[in-house]
Amino acid sequence: MTYVVVESCIKCKYTDCVEVCPVDCFHEGPNFLVIDPEECIDCSLCEPECPVDAIYAEDDIPPGQEHFLELNADLSREWPVITEKKPAPPDAAEWDQVEDKLKYLQR
Repeated sequence: MTYVVVESCIKCKYTDCVEVCPVDCFHEGPNFLVIDPEECIDCSLCEPECPVDAIYAEDDIPPGQEHFLELNADLSREWPVITEKKPAPPDAAEWDQVEDKLKYLQR
């Protein structure tokens, strides 16, 4: 099993989760993070670190967001690994309660 980053991360991109990952399975895009399902060891350390509840075990993905499992897998092959916490985007707090953000995902 793997953990998956879902829609609530888009445009928030808090990176608290990457510091606790023992296998460096997070990858960073312009405005979203993903988890490489091949590298994730299901340790669950990242899940409580996310301030916008954007990380779920694959069996617990919210209804309607199941496609994020495949999206994480695909984008983790394209985007670079991130291992250190970075400042959140300046407008992150404005986006953390917004819904239907998939249209804002930058690849």
